[in-house]
Amino acid sequence: MTLQTLIAAERRNERRLLRRAGMCAALVAAASVALLALSGWFLTAAALAGGAGIVAAQAFNYMLPSAAIRLLAIVRTGARYGERLAGHAAAFGALARLRPALYRAVAAAPPAVALALGRGEATARLIGDVDAVEWRFVRLSGPWGVVAALVSGGALTWLGGWPAMAATLACAGGTLLVGRRWAGRLEEPGRAVQRATGALREEVAMLGGAAAELRCFALEDWAAARIAAAGDRLAEAQIRQVAAAARFEALHATSIAVASALALALSSGRGAPVAALVALAAAMTLDAIAPVLRAWTEAGRLREAEARLDAIFDAVREGGQTPCVAPRGDVTLTIDGDGFVPAARIALTGPSGSGKTTLVEGLLGLRPLEAGRIAIDGQDAATLAPATLRATFAWAPQDAALIMGTVRDNLRLADPDCDEGRMWRALEDAALDAVVRALPQGLDTWLGDDGARLSGGERRRLSLARAYLDDAPWLLLDEPGEGLDAQVAAEVARRLDARLKRTGQGMIVVSHRPVLTALCQCQWTAQGGHHRSAA
Repeated sequence: MTLQTLIAAERRNERRLLRRAGMCAALVAAASVALLALSGWFLTAAALAGGAGIVAAQAFNYMLPSAAIRLLAIVRTGARYGERLAGHAAAFGALARLRPALYRAVAAAPPAVALALGRGEATARLIGDVDAVEWRFVRLSGPWGVVAALVSGGALTWLGGWPAMAATLACAGGTLLVGRRWAGRLEEPGRAVQRATGALREEVAMLGGAAAELRCFALEDWAAARIAAAGDRLAEAQIRQVAAAARFEALHATSIAVASALALALSSGRGAPVAALVALAAAMTLDAIAPVLRAWTEAGRLREAEARLDAIFDAVREGGQTPCVAPRGDVTLTIDGDGFVPAARIALTGPSGSGKTTLVEGLLGLRPLEAGRIAIDGQDAATLAPATLRATFAWAPQDAALIMGTVRDNLRLADPDCDEGRMWRALEDAALDAVVRALPQGLDTWLGDDGARLSGGERRRLSLARAYLDDAPWLLLDEPGEGLDAQVAAEVARRLDARLKRTGQGMIVVSHRPVLTALCQCQWTAQGGHHRSAA
């Protein structure tokens, strides 16, 4: 699967709306050319009739041309509304499917790729880069308008003679040819803007997440300077892009002036009203190619956005992982040649920095695993898809991350369909049920950003309860007792023991708390990244 494949599929899905937008764009262009041409003829003819005397003025038919002008204005306005409505509807429909597909690609990417994406960079790709793709969908109607303008403009300028028509079409063709040649040379400024935008988002997200620490160490000015520097780089890139766009605008304005002047001069022998009609028709024909020229000025930004998005899909294709196979029933583990039966309890111990958390994250596909070290039901875990690994282990991480939402919202991350009974049972097993019952709205209490309403120990226990709702064969608990006082840690251990006996799940636990490691029948010690099994 590639980004281009997805975009092509979405163009097929939205082809009716895109075709409607194109037809409306063609109607806008044709009506605009006819409106301006007829207005020029009408004003010139009316002025000549008025100057010829009262008889000529009264004989001139003002009603029919003015009615036609009003009709064309109404048609143009309605068609423009229809174009915007259909084009944006197609874009929004496509993006509603593209963003989830991209998110799935990020989640399925090899750890080296996924972990290299910072929070700001991931946001830039999911929002900023995809928005550039939206712009591509909205602009798909542009060529329809150009074709319609060339046809209608050619027909109207022909009234001034074929030289006027040829001059108009030659100006249009020359402008498009020059613009196309410039587009390739001016692509880099657009790419630079897209890269600088992503870098600024990454900088803001990184420093914003460390705002409390920056204030404590009086580093606000340093952080502000870094953000300002990233903003300056973006501004410089935008200035270069605007300068490139200005060249296109100058080309466009010049082509309109030249085309209208040539058309006026070449049709002057047909009378002033016709000459005015032809000159303004030529001007509007050239004006209608503006969407194509603007699309070329944005081509670099669009290609850079697509390249950044394609890098994620390329990484997924090259990951070399086996298809996802959901574990069924009891699942055995083999670690460094030592086999562990289902329902085994393993304490993963070792000093800080010995690789315990790295190994835990490797078991979930969040970091690379060394080939041949760990097997799940006889299959090398390093070759398994992340989805298979994550279906094997129910994880309570060392850093208990919570989403901005309610208690219920956070629990449902593990099982969107779980009922309240299961939620309360999981909370009880995590020794958090009394705390949640005491909250103002219970399960529906808003917790704020990252569970700000809860203490550190309560957030950890909510993360533990969330892991309990995942019916995986093994629990994978990383420091579940950290931040808990001795009494609460003992209660969590007691309830965890009862739960394991009830469910028959296996467990790998990383903990420095003896009360938790005492639940395990075997120990696996990590020393300097080398893991060995010990009874």
